[in-house]
Amino acid sequence: MAYNNDNGGGFEPRKMYQGNWKCAKCGAEITELPFEPDPEKSDRLMCRDCFREKKQAFRRGPRPFRR
Repeated sequence: MAYNNDNGGGFEPRKMYQGNWKCAKCGAEITELPFEPDPEKSDRLMCRDCFREKKQAFRRGPRPFRR
């Protein structure tokens, strides 16, 4: 995030992109994203809930053995 010097060093809100997409996992409608999606990869977009679920599953995954 970029700093905004106009309001005493606070953060600028992230730019949101409006559109009409579908979640690749559950089919839910996605109307706003924090990034501009690549049109070639729009079939891989996930809604917030599915993205969080995937992220949590990745964190719970097997851990490598460490000595």
